[in-house]
Amino acid sequence: MVLGTGRGFAQATQKSAQPTSTVGTVTVKFVGSANVNEQVVRANMQVREGGELDDAMIDGDIRSLYRTGLFEFIEVKRDERPDRTVNLLVEVTPKFRVLSIRFEGNTKVKGRRLEKEVKSKANLALDERQVKEDAEKLREFYQKAGYNQVSVSYAIERDRSTGFGTIIFKVKEGEKVKIAAIKFAGNDNIKARRLRKEMETKKWWMFSWLTGSGRFKDEQFEDDLEKVRDYYREEGFLDVAIDEDKIRYDYPSPSKLEITVQVEEGKRYRIGDVTFKNNKLYQTALLRLVVRQKSGMVFTPSKLDKDVEALEDFYGRDGYLDTQVRLVRKPNIATGNIDVEYDIRESEKFYVESVKIEGNTKTKSIVILRELTLGPGEVFDMVRMKISKLRLENTRFFEDVNVTPESSNIPARRNLKVAVKEGRTGNLTFGAGFSSLERAVIFAELTQSNFDVFNRRSFFQGDGQKFRLRMQLGSQSSEIVLSFEEPWLFERELALGFSVFRTSSDYDSSFYEEIRTGGELYMRKRLFELVEGKLAYSAQEVEIRDVDQTIEIFYPAGKSFLSTVGLQLLRDTRDKIINTTNGNRAEFNLDVSTDAIGSDFNYYKAEFRGSQFFPVFDTQTQVLAVIGRAGVLDTFGKNDKGKPRFEYFTLGGPYTLRGFEYRDVGPKNSSGEPIGGQSYGFLSLEYSADIVSPIRFAIFYDAGFINDDPYDFNPASYNDNFGFGLRLFVAGAPLSLDFGIPITSDRFNNKGNQFNFSFGTRF
Repeated sequence: MVLGTGRGFAQATQKSAQPTSTVGTVTVKFVGSANVNEQVVRANMQVREGGELDDAMIDGDIRSLYRTGLFEFIEVKRDERPDRTVNLLVEVTPKFRVLSIRFEGNTKVKGRRLEKEVKSKANLALDERQVKEDAEKLREFYQKAGYNQVSVSYAIERDRSTGFGTIIFKVKEGEKVKIAAIKFAGNDNIKARRLRKEMETKKWWMFSWLTGSGRFKDEQFEDDLEKVRDYYREEGFLDVAIDEDKIRYDYPSPSKLEITVQVEEGKRYRIGDVTFKNNKLYQTALLRLVVRQKSGMVFTPSKLDKDVEALEDFYGRDGYLDTQVRLVRKPNIATGNIDVEYDIRESEKFYVESVKIEGNTKTKSIVILRELTLGPGEVFDMVRMKISKLRLENTRFFEDVNVTPESSNIPARRNLKVAVKEGRTGNLTFGAGFSSLERAVIFAELTQSNFDVFNRRSFFQGDGQKFRLRMQLGSQSSEIVLSFEEPWLFERELALGFSVFRTSSDYDSSFYEEIRTGGELYMRKRLFELVEGKLAYSAQEVEIRDVDQTIEIFYPAGKSFLSTVGLQLLRDTRDKIINTTNGNRAEFNLDVSTDAIGSDFNYYKAEFRGSQFFPVFDTQTQVLAVIGRAGVLDTFGKNDKGKPRFEYFTLGGPYTLRGFEYRDVGPKNSSGEPIGGQSYGFLSLEYSADIVSPIRFAIFYDAGFINDDPYDFNPASYNDNFGFGLRLFVAGAPLSLDFGIPITSDRFNNKGNQFNFSFGTRF
């Protein structure tokens, strides 16, 4: 303990000895009508009679009373007595309170429905600012319902004797209007159809009742006009003008609205001379190769901004981190174009001093370090830094990832700072469901994408391993699956994993039940560029039981053992796994099962699966997906048990030909039961578009064939269908609802239209 000097101690003693004032009486006085109970005032005050007078406490009480929103003005007056007591008089001026809310002129919408849109309520404080906001909310509500000519005003009837007021909202509804057409005038260089795609305001169509489009909304339309202006500027029309006063609103009938937008496009500008200034490290000829916008091209602001970023990345790739590029636009009066100058301020070269990691409360630092493409001592490459950030984000271990250079005490050195915010990587899900294939099911699943098998203290989290346990019980199928993967074996980019499983199903056929029990051990590695290779060994016992006599010749009852070596090559460039809008996926699988490694069969199975996704009309809201598959199965060597019929290919159902029942396309026995084939081909075309995100509408065409003999790809026996469906999310999982209509069928599988719904994706 530290004591002060003698003089300071005496001063402190003298100050503490000074007498304090005591609160005498506390009186509450209402100015105006007393529509608030006195107990409400006292309940929001801490000052009490007989207590010590504290100015800070009085100020706090005043703020507390204002926060209730019940008072317009509050003042505390003091009456000091000779005996050092202070009587307090608290004068409060209450706000008017709402007695009731009325609506006038609302013939199309009931008052009870309108009450839900306003925040002003009976017996609350009457706040005119809130009443004004409520009137605007009512106007927006009417506009969303299609009453674009609505007007809402308000009046307040105050009774000063009681302190209460009545709010009256006066509504002029007008007609309920649908947008019949959106037209443009003066758009000589850009088609109206292209401009309409930039707008959220749409013409009324058959699904507008679901999407909420087709109605006029003021704020949305103003935003749309700005989007049209931005689009024009991106096309080089920098002087474009759209005067809102010149927009025409025509009503061919009381319930229809036609909008005509007058556009003044102005001159279309192009890029003139492209020059570089103050560049000493790199020659101008090299920098010209970096920028994509050349002389004579349309002047597009966003593309020029990307070129500025590309130049900074080009310098940053070699460690010149602080290089700044400024774009200077110079109108050329002689040519009518805009000359572009890149003013470059070059910096010194930097190297990585150290890597600093922050925020990883459960993920091990080594898990983060192995995803980085930069390390200490290397040139500080900004491009590789951005790649490192992307790789960390793709792990999906973190809610937020920030990778930045950080200054250090050493000249020409920067630290690489990695700041992360841990995300949720484990999930426990359980529930019940129903699908058109598996019928009713109940399930429970535990997954952890950032698993650590040896870290019990942190609940087995933090080492980047993958763990999954799933149990499912259904009327048509049951399964239990346990899987584990170490993605960085011996801290190398080499994955090692295994899975064990037991599945039983009778939806493959109504004539037998199939039970599979086994496991798989695999290694996976990126081979080159985006191509990934996987080598696997699997062993499983397949039991066929409860076989009907009519099909026993094809599916004999009993147990079989499969010992299989598999090879997979995969290349995936899709932008998103779910609701893909661009890119492709190509996969080749080869499985070989032979008695040399203990199998009961000698056969191989080769299959190719590919998909390509095209954004339609340069927009990601409309997508064309093309899916193609082909496969062959053949036996070799000695095969005492014949061909493994349960490995044959089949088509039909929610994941292939959606106009047919599951497995119903392909060869059949004399009674019409599907028996599969050794060769197949499949093609699917699907166009999908957003209705209202995340709900999408789809139109599709599926075609495919199954032939009994290997390497028989004659499509003469093909079946095909078309249909339509919806894509949406339920409990975070993608759900597909499809209605398939057969076109070409055989005499057994022509069972009429099929309705399918399934979770997951088709690829």
